[in-house]
Amino acid sequence: MQGDELQKLTGAGLNLIQQALSIFDRDLRLAVCNRQYQVMFDLPDALTLPGTSFAETIRFLVQRGEYGPPTDVEAEVQARVDQARAFQPHYMERTRANGRTISVEGSPLSQGGWVTVYTDITSIKQQEALLRARSEDLSAQLLAHAEQLAQANRQLAATNAALEEAKRELTEIEARTRLVTEMTPAHIAHVDRDRRYTFSNRRLSSVMPGSLSGIVGRHMNEVLGPDPAERIMPGIDRALAGEAHVFEITHTPSGRRIRIALTPDTDSDGTVNGVYILSTDVTAETQARAALSQTGKRELAAQLTSGLAHDFANLLTIILGLQGRLARMPALPPGAGELVGATLAAARRGGTLLDRIATISGPRELRPQPTRLGPFLRELVTMAGPSLPEGVSLSVSDGGLAGPFLLDAGSLQDALLNLILNAKDAIGPGPGQIALAARAVRDTWLDLVVEDSGPAFPPRRWNTGWTRSSPPRAARARALGCRWSMTMPSCRAARSGWRTAAAAAPAWCCACRCAAPPRPPTRCWCCWSRTATRSAPTCARCCAGLAIT
Repeated sequence: MQGDELQKLTGAGLNLIQQALSIFDRDLRLAVCNRQYQVMFDLPDALTLPGTSFAETIRFLVQRGEYGPPTDVEAEVQARVDQARAFQPHYMERTRANGRTISVEGSPLSQGGWVTVYTDITSIKQQEALLRARSEDLSAQLLAHAEQLAQANRQLAATNAALEEAKRELTEIEARTRLVTEMTPAHIAHVDRDRRYTFSNRRLSSVMPGSLSGIVGRHMNEVLGPDPAERIMPGIDRALAGEAHVFEITHTPSGRRIRIALTPDTDSDGTVNGVYILSTDVTAETQARAALSQTGKRELAAQLTSGLAHDFANLLTIILGLQGRLARMPALPPGAGELVGATLAAARRGGTLLDRIATISGPRELRPQPTRLGPFLRELVTMAGPSLPEGVSLSVSDGGLAGPFLLDAGSLQDALLNLILNAKDAIGPGPGQIALAARAVRDTWLDLVVEDSGPAFPPRRWNTGWTRSSPPRAARARALGCRWSMTMPSCRAARSGWRTAAAAAPAWCCACRCAAPPRPPTRCWCCWSRTATRSAPTCARCCAGLAIT
């Protein structure tokens, strides 16, 4: 049915009513009226159109003398407009200027505005007057009581209609409120002073599996079970004493973590009639808090162990080098070889433990600091010297670079030390030379080149020399005196934002090169993209893929 057709049907139905009817909205503008409304008050067509102001209608009636001879038109109009804005239900009877008597019954609407019904009761009043005139035997008091009773009945009928409308609205509000509470992912309930449920949104079984359903009127011990009730009862006692509080329990039957908020139901005089209960399943939140706590502890342990692991690794490198040189010395006293072997085994065991600590701690954070090459290279010689066999010499050159460079000295030291040890393994037991040289490439890079006289990579391994080899293969490579893997130095260098490469040198058999920016860059040290920052000079992609060139 179309809107126009429905409006016509509604208007036709209202016009068939013998009473006059008008509906004004919350802005005091006419929304609907029937033909009897216009006929009863003899209104012009302009005042029966939707949107007509209530004040205009009242002004027209006052000026025409509807309410008696007008004295102050605007004052009378304003008084009736103010009375209408109160939106209060009312019933009254009044005699019009034309001698007709009408009853006026007004009821407010929930959406705002009100509806008014006007009934012509002239005939009823005439019957009452006739009855009074012709009933000489009836006392005046009886007639007055009859009139009051009739008026009271009419007022009662108007009140009953308003109450029915209020009841309907309250029923709708209650239904919507219950729907909202039942959709809430928590249990909302109310218990009285006897610990019996008087309200529930029927979500208890979803929050605490295993609990009863249909709990209104039942005791908490019966609904929750002995163990959960025993955990909750102390909180209920505190709430009945007037203290609102929140606590968490573990629901033993299901293993869930439940957060319970208790609010006292207090009267205006301070009397506590019961407790409102809000129960929420916070199992996932509790697990997240526990995981976050463990992560914090792990990060703290990583911060404590990362620095210690590096220092102990340097000490173990020196111990291994000294013990290796001691093992190669001729004419050792009896039993010295076993002591040297035990010391080497213990040092290697310490290295294994440090690797495990590094695995637990996670990747080491890049911490560049201003570093001078001279002291840095001398310390590196001190650490690497004991690990070199007799006949293998190590020479360093800082290239006359005096100024400090922003480097992560620890990671760079590990990478260069691994390159030197790799060169030592490639040279083998025979005599050889290892050279470490530093030079600046304009203002962009700092080159650190490790060259040795050992055998170079086979041509087929120039592109695979940076990949990891298995431990047995590495042992065979060391036994044969050849270069086996550059994974460790390349990984350490890449984490520090360095580029690493290997190549054949004219005067040497192999040269390994490390290159890094001498100052904090504004681009990634690996791929030269603009995604890096001064606090993280290597972009996330290069850190994940360890970009090796």
